Amino acid sequence: MSTAQSTGTGKGTKKSDGNRNDKAARTSGNAAGALTPFGRALFDKPSARALKRVGVVDVGSNSVRMVVFDGAARSPAYFFNEKIMCGLGAGMSETGRLNPEGRMRALSALRRFAHLAKAMETGPLTCVATAAVREAIDGDDFHREVLEQTGLTLWVIDGREEARLSAQGVLLGWPGAYGLVCDIGGSSMELAEINGGTVGRRVSSQLGPLKLRDMKGGRKARRAYISETIEAMTAELGEQKNRLFLVGGSWRAIARIDMERRSYPLHVLHEYRMRAASVRDTLAYIQASGDLEALRHRAGVSSARMSLVPQAAEVLREVVRIFKPHDIAVSSYGIREGMLYEQMPQQLRDRDPLIEACRFTEAKDARVPGFGKVLYHFIMPLFKTAKSERVRLIKAACLLHDVNWRAHPDYRADICFDTATRANLGGLKHSERIFLGLALLHRYSNSTGHTRFEQVSRLIDDQLRRDAEILGKAMRFGAMLWLQREAQPGALHFYPKKKVLELRLAPETRALFGEVAQARLASLANSLGATIEIAEMDAGKG
Repeated sequence: MSTAQSTGTGKGTKKSDGNRNDKAARTSGNAAGALTPFGRALFDKPSARALKRVGVVDVGSNSVRMVVFDGAARSPAYFFNEKIMCGLGAGMSETGRLNPEGRMRALSALRRFAHLAKAMETGPLTCVATAAVREAIDGDDFHREVLEQTGLTLWVIDGREEARLSAQGVLLGWPGAYGLVCDIGGSSMELAEINGGTVGRRVSSQLGPLKLRDMKGGRKARRAYISETIEAMTAELGEQKNRLFLVGGSWRAIARIDMERRSYPLHVLHEYRMRAASVRDTLAYIQASGDLEALRHRAGVSSARMSLVPQAAEVLREVVRIFKPHDIAVSSYGIREGMLYEQMPQQLRDRDPLIEACRFTEAKDARVPGFGKVLYHFIMPLFKTAKSERVRLIKAACLLHDVNWRAHPDYRADICFDTATRANLGGLKHSERIFLGLALLHRYSNSTGHTRFEQVSRLIDDQLRRDAEILGKAMRFGAMLWLQREAQPGALHFYPKKKVLELRLAPETRALFGEVAQARLASLANSLGATIEIAEMDAGKG
């Protein structure tokens, strides 16, 4: 195979990049018994809820980025996230060497990151380098220079490992996801299949836009090379018509342009969905644009990233044409998140990242941590027929129902909506983000007027809107029966055929059922189209 490096599942690896790949594999520590960049245990035990501050650095062909994770162990927050566009791989097709200016910028960035890591007390940074450093003639020299000037050890990983880590990054946000992960960097593009929470066959190529930009022969030669390379990758991977996950800055830039073309109202890239037809329309839109500078301003894309979009667009066109995915999802999680996922025990990987993030937030920010669970059990009788996908959103809403209590009352509903729709949460489709945000909005307000919901309302249907309103009003009422985290506020029952909402109050909550609570119960009943029946609960009974 002349155009792609095939890896299968780790057996019978074929190489097309000569001795450089052998050297990269040795540097990355893949040999049996060798130290790996993942030797440091980040998770003391599988039951851990919180994560100690952990820093990772990705030295790519186009950018150098440091991310520091903190917070919920299964769904960590980005405590720090900084990217420098260095262009290490620019011009390598002609010289075989790292770009001199890019090398200086990368060293400067790494010196800064090493100092920041000490100040943040991250412990040793885990640093990986990908295509540019592994392929450059002076890659080993750069590796030594980084160690001498910064004290950081670069783990130069091969295409196989790069594909695996990127795929694991997708699994961090989508447990149990299935489909094909396509990760594009500056100098390479990797494909990896995932199914049932595991990574299968992987294949690497030199389809990075930096290399394609320097290719001789113009657009015609470039297109022929792209087509030949992807056809070769297809021969190794077989049919892949499930979901296509797009990882990498160039793909995210194209997604931003797709959002701009469609006037899409929720500017959250993670889990942004596209169909093949929409991708083709956007690629034609980019090609037809007479002013890429104006387009990048409208879409909010950096100039350095936009310069690579035309070549990346040519690659994406062929990936979609040849693999024919049934839908396409953008993933903001990639190799850096995959480095973190690598160090999770399976028991931790199996947890729901959304629920873990909400649990952590409740413990940190709620007035009565633990009351979310009481509230969840109190209101669940209203949702007896809800499917598991909806139940997890109800649970998430209950955990988050009180975390914004410090906000000014006039803005609390809006801030609650933003908490769900704009927060860096994994495991949420855009429609689910809006459902969760709308439920939290109704936790504090009966009306959506003059809120940000109106800007994105077209992304959910009337039934989802109604269900979110009922959930929010149920939480709004349940919060009035505020007791300790282990107390029993009473019991709600809804009889849809009779259109009756029954409230049975526990003796200790009777005094809490005042005028405001009664008004909130009436508002909930109105949304359900039900009448209210109230009864006393025997002590000790649910």
